[in-house]
Amino acid sequence: MERELKYIDIVEQPISMHPKKFALWLFMVTVVMLFAAWTSAYIVRQAEGNWLEYDLPEIFWFTSGVVVLSSAFLQWAYYSAKKDNMTNVRIGMVITVILGAVFLVGQWYSWVALVDREVFFVGNPAGSFLYVITGMHALHLISGLIFLIIVLISSFRLKVHSQSMNTMEMATTYWHFLGGLWLYLFMFLLLNH
Repeated sequence: MERELKYIDIVEQPISMHPKKFALWLFMVTVVMLFAAWTSAYIVRQAEGNWLEYDLPEIFWFTSGVVVLSSAFLQWAYYSAKKDNMTNVRIGMVITVILGAVFLVGQWYSWVALVDREVFFVGNPAGSFLYVITGMHALHLISGLIFLIIVLISSFRLKVHSQSMNTMEMATTYWHFLGGLWLYLFMFLLLNH
């Protein structure tokens, strides 16, 4: 009987994940599949001919730098939360939200630059794909900004700290994912426009 008790004591806990984190990961996999489908369709349609050749707006370089910088500030806020440094958490979150908004404004100006170059949503599939891909990324980025604002508000209510990191971890994961997704899309467009 004593041996059985010892065996039960050393049984490891199964690997588990918070249900909200699991849902986030499933959502991100879905987003990857959507953008993989769009970029694959882009390549297939481009090979059929009748493809408008154009230069990408230079502001894409700027917005790419902004998204990388925003991820760096969010990571700093995350590490600060693990150390219960709430001042740095709030500063990092505010800067990340501002940089996210700057990214969105930059994306808007990239569309203005495309119109100036006579690349439109309708007319040629090249323009249509570009607007859909960048527009859908912007839509997901807006959802990421809303998530970041929720975490920022939670930090002022002292709900984000070393003992309560779930929402901060999820927001950080999602934002880094969106940043990585943009860098992939930008490189894809650079190589295939």
